[in-house]
Amino acid sequence: MPRPDPSPVSTARPAPRSPVHLPLLLAALAFLAALIVTYMVAGNAQRTAAAELAGNFNFRARDMAASIDRRMDVYEEVLLATSGFLRGSVEIDRGAFAEYYDLLRLNEHFPGIEALGIAAIVPPGRVDAHAAAMRAEGFRDYAIKPPGPRPVITSITRIEPFSGRNLRAFGYDMFSEPVRRAAMEQARDTGHAAATGKVVLVQEGGNGGQPGFLMYMAVYEAGLVHDSLDARRAAIVGWVYAPFRMNDLMRGLGGEHADDLLVEIYDGLAPTADALLYRSSRGAPGRKPLLSYQTTVDSAGRTWTVVIHSMPRFEASLERRTTVAIALTGVGLGMLLALVVWLLASERRRALQLAQGMTVELRASRDRIDAERERVRLILQTAYDAFIAIAPDGRITDWNLQACKLFGWREDEAVGHDVLDLLAPASERAAWRDCLAQFAQRGTCAMLTGPTETTALTRDGHAIPVEVAMTPLPTKHGYGVTAFVRDIRPRKETAERERQRQQGLEDARAALLRSQKLEAVGKLTGGVAHDFNNILHIISANVQLMLRSDDNGRKRLLNILDAVERGKKLAAQLLAFARRQPLHPSVVNLAQLIERMDTLLHRAAGDSVAIRLTMPPDLWNVLVDPNQLENVLLNLVINARDAMEGGGNVTIALANVTIDPADQLAYPGIRPGEFVTIAVSDAGSGMPPDVIERAFEPFFTTKPEGKGTGLGLSMAHGFVKQSGGHIRLASREGEGTTVTIYLPRALQDTPDPAFVPVPH
Repeated sequence: MPRPDPSPVSTARPAPRSPVHLPLLLAALAFLAALIVTYMVAGNAQRTAAAELAGNFNFRARDMAASIDRRMDVYEEVLLATSGFLRGSVEIDRGAFAEYYDLLRLNEHFPGIEALGIAAIVPPGRVDAHAAAMRAEGFRDYAIKPPGPRPVITSITRIEPFSGRNLRAFGYDMFSEPVRRAAMEQARDTGHAAATGKVVLVQEGGNGGQPGFLMYMAVYEAGLVHDSLDARRAAIVGWVYAPFRMNDLMRGLGGEHADDLLVEIYDGLAPTADALLYRSSRGAPGRKPLLSYQTTVDSAGRTWTVVIHSMPRFEASLERRTTVAIALTGVGLGMLLALVVWLLASERRRALQLAQGMTVELRASRDRIDAERERVRLILQTAYDAFIAIAPDGRITDWNLQACKLFGWREDEAVGHDVLDLLAPASERAAWRDCLAQFAQRGTCAMLTGPTETTALTRDGHAIPVEVAMTPLPTKHGYGVTAFVRDIRPRKETAERERQRQQGLEDARAALLRSQKLEAVGKLTGGVAHDFNNILHIISANVQLMLRSDDNGRKRLLNILDAVERGKKLAAQLLAFARRQPLHPSVVNLAQLIERMDTLLHRAAGDSVAIRLTMPPDLWNVLVDPNQLENVLLNLVINARDAMEGGGNVTIALANVTIDPADQLAYPGIRPGEFVTIAVSDAGSGMPPDVIERAFEPFFTTKPEGKGTGLGLSMAHGFVKQSGGHIRLASREGEGTTVTIYLPRALQDTPDPAFVPVPH
């Protein structure tokens, strides 16, 4: 029996196995693809965040430059208002100017103004007279600084607040310094406000200090035309000006986020170290800012270059968390995808499980991205200003909640419409359409160099004033626009209320002046009625007694005659006050007149008062009524005697005075000409300012009841004015009083024959 064959050996080949490195290669390719996608998504997110940061920076930088420009415009208005307040004269009462300064409340409403002052032109030939007049006002050390002759000399005669370091500027000749002189000449020749270049203020005292500048507004003489260059140069009498310290000027301008930006201001068009006016902070040395912005602003005819850099605090607001989250998520998902591929190549079930986990992660990542987009949308929706995004073709792509409230269009109604057809007035659409076309091509437009005030339409067709700040947004088809629109109606309403308030103040001042005039007339009427009633009472009583008596009534007739004389004298005083008394002027030598009155004056002054007389040998003659002048001098000596209860000296000084048109600064209110002055001075108790203001009012007296009618000074004032002269009163409490009479010089050199003095 044959043996069976051994077990057959299989000849079939086993199935080929996959290379060991193939799953790893596929996993590596999947991971690389995930990294590429992650890089693209993260880069896009980073660019979006950077664009938002740049847009915010540009808006704030332009708003800062516009705020500087607006603040300087306000200061120009302050100087213009002060120039109008002066009404063509730099000779304003020091108290009135201080009251005007207090009314403006510059320290509260206009930060940065160091002071408000007046620079008056002093003719070279009148420097000594000007200095003497200022010293007579109480400034004994006053002098024009720097000393020395110059073609044009000016002096700071008024400055408020008149204290602290502002005292260093009092009397300073700003026209002597080239930088200040250039601005003063520009203000004089143009009639507009003019600012200086970079200077160190006189108030700094020569110790360096922070940089500053000054702004001037010319003051032209009232009544002279100044519609041409030659006319303006001929009519100039001085300037109103304001000095500024740059650090004080810029304080608070950036608000609570001022540390986010580094602001530099240069004088002129070149941002050089010598021209640096202001730097908000030093910053880290050698640090390169992420964002920069440069523009120019006009400051009263002076160009400033404003350079703004982003600071680390601002740059830290760049949202990098989204980019980091996308990068980490992408790397993680890439690793998961690589693992899934590797598992798919090695084990299907595990790959499916991991794929489900990856799907969950992808969904979570998408939710985070959607949440980030929603956060950005909510920020725009809750913004204070209306936000509008515009495509290069002019159609609206985004519209926030504030835009709905401002314009009345819902978001779904506004998106997709042409922004000009929706918001621009018909008369302005052509200009805006050209501007947006340029903006779409180049990202700039001449109309949009900064925040721009314009007019927009609401849904119901009403035009409202708005301020627009636009930032370019690059796209594939050109530049789109992101615009922030601010409603400026509240700001304009505030400005209008302020204007109405100022008008109300002016009306109140006019009403007060009318009231004071009526009060003076009432006092005059009451005093006249009282005195004449007393006179009539005396006459009536004596007549009635005469009717009842059988005697000859001589004593009664004398009483009546005395009352009539008192009435005659009262009428003469009232006529003198009203400048209606009949005068009999003649050419008089005042020295001879006072010598004839010597005995009468000493008798009126009394034994406790000594009278001193000073006069030049070549005293001019005057044309005046001698009898009325004697009454005036007698009243002045009696007033001086009454002011010195314990006795003292009364000085009568005569002098020749010539007042030129250029002397208006030293003799305010006195017309030019040749005068002989009579100054009656006492060493009495003096007068306070409120009494000086009312001294010439009729029936006003500080003497006890029965010791004065209150008509002496008012009669003297009326007589002097009727004679073509002037009268001035100077007094200080505790230092005595001086009454100075200016009488016009007579052309006749020889006095008239001596008049017969009226018996006294």
